[in-house]
Amino acid sequence: MLLINYSSQAQTNISGKILDNKNKPLSGISISLRNTYDGTTTDSLGSYSFNTQEKGEQTLEASSSGYKSFEQKINLTGNPVTLNISLKELVTELKAVVISAGTFEASDQKRTTVLNPIDIVTTASANADITAAIKTLPGTQQVGETEGLFVRGGTASESKTFIDGTLVNNFYYSSEPGLAQRGRFNPFIFKGTIFSAGGYSALYGQALSAALILESIDLPEQSSADLAISYLAVGAGLQKLAKNKKSSWGISYDYTDLTLAFKLIKQKPDYFNVPVLHNLDANFRIKTSKTGMLKYYGTFSTTKVGFRYSDIDSTGMKDAFKLHNINMYHNLSWKEKLGTGLKLTAGFSYSTNKDEISNEFQNENNQKQTISNPVLFAFKNFDVATHGNYANAKVVIEKRLGGLSALRFGSEYNYSNDKADIIFYSGKSSESVKENIVSGFAETDIYITNDIAAKIGTRAEHSSLLNKFNIAPRLSLAYKLSDNTQASFAYGIFYQDPEKRYLPSLSVLDFAKATHYILQYQKLTSKQTFRAELFYKKYQDLFKTAYNTGKETAVSNKGYGDAKGFEFFWRDKKTIKNVDYWISYSYLDTKRDFLNYPSLIEPSFAAKHTASLVIKKFVTKIKTQFNASYTFATGRPYYNIRLDNINGTNKIYHAGRTKDYNSLSLSANYLPNIGQAKAKRFSVIVFSVNNVLGSNNIYSYNYSYNGLNKQAVTPPSKRFYYLGWFISFGIDRTESTINNLIL
Repeated sequence: MLLINYSSQAQTNISGKILDNKNKPLSGISISLRNTYDGTTTDSLGSYSFNTQEKGEQTLEASSSGYKSFEQKINLTGNPVTLNISLKELVTELKAVVISAGTFEASDQKRTTVLNPIDIVTTASANADITAAIKTLPGTQQVGETEGLFVRGGTASESKTFIDGTLVNNFYYSSEPGLAQRGRFNPFIFKGTIFSAGGYSALYGQALSAALILESIDLPEQSSADLAISYLAVGAGLQKLAKNKKSSWGISYDYTDLTLAFKLIKQKPDYFNVPVLHNLDANFRIKTSKTGMLKYYGTFSTTKVGFRYSDIDSTGMKDAFKLHNINMYHNLSWKEKLGTGLKLTAGFSYSTNKDEISNEFQNENNQKQTISNPVLFAFKNFDVATHGNYANAKVVIEKRLGGLSALRFGSEYNYSNDKADIIFYSGKSSESVKENIVSGFAETDIYITNDIAAKIGTRAEHSSLLNKFNIAPRLSLAYKLSDNTQASFAYGIFYQDPEKRYLPSLSVLDFAKATHYILQYQKLTSKQTFRAELFYKKYQDLFKTAYNTGKETAVSNKGYGDAKGFEFFWRDKKTIKNVDYWISYSYLDTKRDFLNYPSLIEPSFAAKHTASLVIKKFVTKIKTQFNASYTFATGRPYYNIRLDNINGTNKIYHAGRTKDYNSLSLSANYLPNIGQAKAKRFSVIVFSVNNVLGSNNIYSYNYSYNGLNKQAVTPPSKRFYYLGWFISFGIDRTESTINNLIL
């Protein structure tokens, strides 16, 4: 009894409370004296209490995952010690707010996944085209008469695409009159997709409206071969992984001939040269260190096509259009960690594009007609040969500042050289436009806490073509409202050169300018995503054009306008078993005075209301996914704008609005077993139908030179069907594909 009494008198009681930086109690926090077994954990109220027989100066420690460790020296004399502790929360990727205003991001390493490659190829209306799948997201317009992304009141040229950080010129196949072209790239070569409808990073420039940022895949899981067969095309590929799994190389070839497809599916254009495409691509990837990766990707493609369509300025006459395109693209990128918290990203791309275009004015017997009076018809016979060379180089250095905070800075160089030889009845002319853009940028991510973050940056550019400088500040803020919800704000200024087709110009021009303001609310869980955004864009110094020797040319920066609206996006993989669906809606109110517009009017590519519904249902028993995609858009305005010969200004002689756009597409993907049960093979059969209901959609109207005739611009066929079989040898992706489709 004496020993027990002595022991109790020799003990010291240590107690208190542990709170977070918001003065909320923390339970389950481990607290103890260093190098002893004396300690405890906090209860639900954040309280702790324990006894110790230690004497003198000791170190009290408290720690928990997600919080900065606490330690403090205390002096133990036998008297009770009361110590209240405040733990500072660590900024971690799992808990931190995501800076996301204006951006849809999809990658393996981000929680804001929206569309991955499987999503793209299983979207019924997309036909495995990246841009077509992006068009089911809010902010995009359903423009079908020309290629590109029209985003929040901006033209297609105001949306730029980047692969591994470098700008891609000629991302789409060459333009054909009234027909939108696909992108040149297979979605499966990319592991990450970022679609920014505004407010994007200072690392990217020369885009007034939007940026599509794609990141290519790294080393494959293992060696494999692929075979694709359809009534449109055949293709084969090989990916070889080294035995040490530190490098790989690959090559593939695709041949497309639409002869059979056009015999089965009636086309409105009269094709005398059915589209034929050859595409060859190659890649290699080398792991330069434990943290470094060198990647190369290159493509070479050729296209030939020719078709006739009714001449709008005459009766019974035709225009015969021919195109021969050769395109080459190379991309080399390198990522490496240089030291503690230091990372280097460098990239270089080079591409060349050649188009040989001809147009013939023909009679009903498809014979060329040469008519010089009136002179309008003389210009319908022409030949154009264009040749463009493009290079882009970028270096980015990133320095970690602690936690998730980081500083990025670097430089970028863009080179372009476009040449064109044009032959009219009156003779030959040549044009050349060269441009060198040198850019510098700096940007920092600042994470104050897990709940508050900011991205602050600026970009400066110099154009040799314009002989002008610009400075573009960018700012994004994000605040976490709860574990799954947050609010974000983005502001930025963006500049862009004039389109090459409006050059060369005899006038002194400046950059076009757009200022973005975006407010976003987002709720995100593992299987559900809700986003709502308000945006306002102010356009300044837009390019005005005038006709000069038969060509529309930029003459000033007197254009202006704005765009404002509301958007929401809802994706749900949880509510209905094995069903994934998303809904997007966009409201757009925009007006512009640019190009040949006579005043501030609603642009012809903009619809006020656009909505998409995408549904995917996977039936495990039969290993088949059924997909549906429906898109609605209200009618777009169209105008007959011509020069008023009396006062010498442009005038709207007639205007209207197309009927509403409706399109329902269906597809099914079946994963059959082929060969032996244990063989490493993967197979998928795809069948799809676009515009199942046969809606008579009209994109716009063209007017004759005298304005008396009006011609609807419509899809080339009422419906389009696709059937293909894709086989992979050497790797069985069935289980992972099923998991992607279900989860």
